[in-house]
Amino acid sequence: MGDMSNSDFYAKNQINEGANHAAGFGCSLMELRSLMELRGTEAVVKLQEDYGGVEGLCKRLKTSPTEGLTGAQDDLDKRKEEFGKNLIPPKKPKTFLQLVWEALQDVTLIILEVAALISLGLSFYHPPGESTGESCGTLKGGVEDEGEAEAGWIEGAAILLSVVCVVLVTAFNDWSKEKQFRGLQSRIEQEQKFQVVRGSQVIQLPVSDILVGDIAQIKYGDLLPTDGVLIQGNDLKIDESSLTGESDHVKKAADKDPMLLSGTHVMEGSGRMVVTAVGVNSQTGIIFTLLGAGVEEEEKKEKKVKKQDGAAAMEMQPLKSAEGGEEEKERKKVSIPKKEKSVLQGKLTKLAVQIGKAGLLMSAITVIILVLYFAIDAFVVQKRPWIPECTPIYIQYFVKFFIIGVTVLVVAVPEGLPLAVTISLAYSVKKMMKDNNLVRHLDACETMGNATAICSDKTGTLTTNRMTAVQCYIGDVHYKEIPDPGVLPPKSLDLLVNSISINSAYTTKILPPDKEGGLPKQVGNKTECGLLGLVLDLKRDYQPIRNLIPEEKLYKVYTFNSVRKSMSTVVKLPDGSFRMYSKGASEIVLKKCNHILSEVGEPRVFRPRDKDEMVKKVIEPMACDGLRTICVAYRDFPSEPEPDWDDESNILSDLTAICVVGIEDPVRPEVPDAIQKCQRAGITVRMVTGDNINTARAIAIKCGIIHPGEDFLCIDGKEFNRRIRNEKGEVEQERIDKVWPKLRVLARSSPTDKHTLVKGIIDSTMVEQRQVVAVTGDGTNDGPALKKADVGFAMGIAGTDVAKEASDIILTDDNFSSIVKAVMWGRNVYDSISKFLQFQLTVNVVAVIVAFTGACITQDSPLKAVQMLWVNLIMDTFASLALATEPPTESLLRRKPYGRNKPLISSTMTKNILGHGIYQLIIIFLLLFIGEQIFDIDSGRNAPLHAPPSEHYTIIFNTFVMMQLFNEINARKIHGERNVFEGIFKNPIFCSIVFGTFAVQIIIIQFGGKPFSCHPLDLEKWMWCVFLGLGELVWGQVIATIPNSKLRFLRRAGQLSQKDELPDEDVNEENEEIDHAERELRRGQILWFRGLNRIQTQIEVVNTFKSGTSFQGAGALRRQSSTTSQNQDVTNVSSPSHVSLSNALSSPTSTAAAPSTGQC
Repeated sequence: MGDMSNSDFYAKNQINEGANHAAGFGCSLMELRSLMELRGTEAVVKLQEDYGGVEGLCKRLKTSPTEGLTGAQDDLDKRKEEFGKNLIPPKKPKTFLQLVWEALQDVTLIILEVAALISLGLSFYHPPGESTGESCGTLKGGVEDEGEAEAGWIEGAAILLSVVCVVLVTAFNDWSKEKQFRGLQSRIEQEQKFQVVRGSQVIQLPVSDILVGDIAQIKYGDLLPTDGVLIQGNDLKIDESSLTGESDHVKKAADKDPMLLSGTHVMEGSGRMVVTAVGVNSQTGIIFTLLGAGVEEEEKKEKKVKKQDGAAAMEMQPLKSAEGGEEEKERKKVSIPKKEKSVLQGKLTKLAVQIGKAGLLMSAITVIILVLYFAIDAFVVQKRPWIPECTPIYIQYFVKFFIIGVTVLVVAVPEGLPLAVTISLAYSVKKMMKDNNLVRHLDACETMGNATAICSDKTGTLTTNRMTAVQCYIGDVHYKEIPDPGVLPPKSLDLLVNSISINSAYTTKILPPDKEGGLPKQVGNKTECGLLGLVLDLKRDYQPIRNLIPEEKLYKVYTFNSVRKSMSTVVKLPDGSFRMYSKGASEIVLKKCNHILSEVGEPRVFRPRDKDEMVKKVIEPMACDGLRTICVAYRDFPSEPEPDWDDESNILSDLTAICVVGIEDPVRPEVPDAIQKCQRAGITVRMVTGDNINTARAIAIKCGIIHPGEDFLCIDGKEFNRRIRNEKGEVEQERIDKVWPKLRVLARSSPTDKHTLVKGIIDSTMVEQRQVVAVTGDGTNDGPALKKADVGFAMGIAGTDVAKEASDIILTDDNFSSIVKAVMWGRNVYDSISKFLQFQLTVNVVAVIVAFTGACITQDSPLKAVQMLWVNLIMDTFASLALATEPPTESLLRRKPYGRNKPLISSTMTKNILGHGIYQLIIIFLLLFIGEQIFDIDSGRNAPLHAPPSEHYTIIFNTFVMMQLFNEINARKIHGERNVFEGIFKNPIFCSIVFGTFAVQIIIIQFGGKPFSCHPLDLEKWMWCVFLGLGELVWGQVIATIPNSKLRFLRRAGQLSQKDELPDEDVNEENEEIDHAERELRRGQILWFRGLNRIQTQIEVVNTFKSGTSFQGAGALRRQSSTTSQNQDVTNVSSPSHVSLSNALSSPTSTAAAPSTGQC
């Protein structure tokens, strides 16, 4: 995304060309860049001819293939200067002024500004001549004091001022959210580390610190952060589809195709590479630079169309390497069906549309009635002629009516909704960081609250992932604890130690503990750590053996993958023959064994019936203790003829078993409690693991996933597939429906099984609620299941980059109990929005009815435009802050999930809204029509145009605000609880907002004067206002006493969204481009939808989270895929310009439908 165009870039580098060699490196930036553009044999030839192979390249880059860079600071600085840093510069954030300008685009604000300006202009107009003055006089009427007439401009100015306030508040909100989000983004980036050799030490380095010349260690599951040339590799296969679009994995070898590119995934094997290009010069960086330049040009061209582009304000810097090449995003978007809208988004869109329509209707009727009443009264009843000189005065009346109408609309449309959603989500996300949940897509947090099923991995999530070997079977003896090395046959012992030391990733180590008396530190693959621990327990050391046979000398490595379920390494023995060491899941490796070492360490025949006996006597008892069983074996090959190493099925057969090890991975102490909480909250926990069924069952019982005596299913992958597939081998939904409701443990499962299970549960129609499924995963192969799930959790510690990339939330401590916290926060978000809605709708209903009836009966709204804007500020911005930041409580986990069909506004909430609305309306109408008699003051009704503010209307306004303040406390509870004050002091934001609003209200009433149409009140009248407000709390208790069952009609009222919700159920099948709610919006409502752009800016932070990247093309694609069908996606992928264009065109809907379109 560099700001310089490509031509400048090349020109700049030409100048550096000479300097580069002078700086002492044997090759320049451009030479390396052109080298990295070659592939396959071409690249091998070029390397040999120009550089003398990889060693020659390393020499020129002044680095050692085995020891890496020295790590001297001046050398590192020089490299940064010559070849750049591994950073792709982010796009500049929007300035505060740009955000202000965007907030000003709001339609209703523009209407108010225009009206205020007309009102201002007309207030300075005085009709000429006395005679005409007389004839308009009665209309202008009743203003004795010339000074008061002069003050006609104040109302217009006050409206303008309050518009400025609203705009500044909005812009500041957006600005702070953007800042907060950038902070979060950089934190995600810092968490990303990569293994690099420096000064012959293997260290974990933040991705941004990797430099050209570094020697990086790559392994299965990595996402390459830079370009490089392979020095040495074992069975290395790379998924380059992110750059080439080819889905087949590409085999890499130092002598065939050594070119490794940034943004590609390591799917198998391991190796070492020398880094040749970083940042903007790497393959991903070059694409970014091109796309960045392309996007900027597009923006210039399409400024007009792009007004509503959701991502424009929030281009965030991409995750340096967790965001692979951008085309990969595009490809993924095509291949993966769009996720459904989150539950809350769908419901909010419908609600916003319904409220907006009602508001528009009310405001239109208000204006029409006011204008007609005025015209009939003046020209029909009083039979006045229309005098040209008086026109401005009549127009001033019409402008006043228009302003009242707009104000009704402003109050009716809940533009605080997106703000509340954003604040609530952003607040939750910030707090969830402390609970070890790093949220990558904002809406995942809310979806989690509706989760009904969790499919969890076993290793590392439910267990501690600290593997220790506790039992073994060696030399025909089953040892229940690790034996003394003296009792074992020396031959077997040597073979075992060599096999474990050599046949495991050399990056796996056991290091001394950090703290005195702590446990040794396990680095790398935990199962291998358990085996290395066994070597140490047998008083041997693995390091000397590895030093003897370094990684380069390994002849052939078959790395572990989910298909093989084993790992094998071939070494060449001094006499020229070969020996292959193998280890893996015991039942799989034992099947391939034809011999076993006897008690003296000599191979003897191992017959099928011996195998069966061994499974019964050794493996099953170990598994029933919850141990993971690993079999270690070997096989010798003659030197002549050399075996065909690619014929895997022949090589990996006829093995000789050395021993079977039982490895324990204890259950995390907090997990049983967390699982119990889930079950109480109506969430089913299922365990999906690659382990043996007996091990899995034993662990599931320890965790409390299954209880003895219950009716449940524990099956393995084979049985699962047998049950769900028909004769042709196709998966059938009806068959899955027979299995999943009772399934609790799925053992020996492949990633495909996991994906099939998740998809089967999500697509199931046998329960009336669609299941919302969360999945945990750590391996590269869990990607599809994580993508398919409603919420994908990746492991922060054990997880591979690929899994993190596919996930929505990263568990930074790999712990299952953190998932329960996510459920709690998710439900809290849903409740916060409901609290806000309950409060907001009460205010809306009352304010609209008061303005409407007041206008119709007294030709003037009792609540003035400026006052309405203040009320709007209280109930929108402040209330959303106050109610959206309530902390979650344990009680949230004591109820079942809401589900997709439950209306957003429950019957209890409807009861509260109507109840409080009735109370407030009665009080306000009493004050309006008999207030002057109660307080013995002048009536404020039928006041002339520029009359001074009346005490009467000030009391009405003040009482109205007091009632809202106390009702805000009522709104803290939405399930009909009695104690509305419970936990109120745990939320300092809430308290400060309530007291702050109260203080500002006193200032407005006492000193607001003409601009706020307020007359100062004395203490007695203040007490009355507060007393009437306090009545809200008492009335709230009365409402809570009325049982919902008595109010039948409430059920229907709350079910507004139910009938529309059901067809939405199979959103995946329907290929319509825009769903119902958005189609409604298209029909011209976009204009009234308060703050098209304001909402857009408020939701932007959310968009960007959704897209997980700042990059326009990808962001655009993600957003666009939520509004358009897949077929359209396919056509749009062809070029970045199409992407941004189609996004720009589809975005008026997506923005207006704010929280709905998969954006928030």
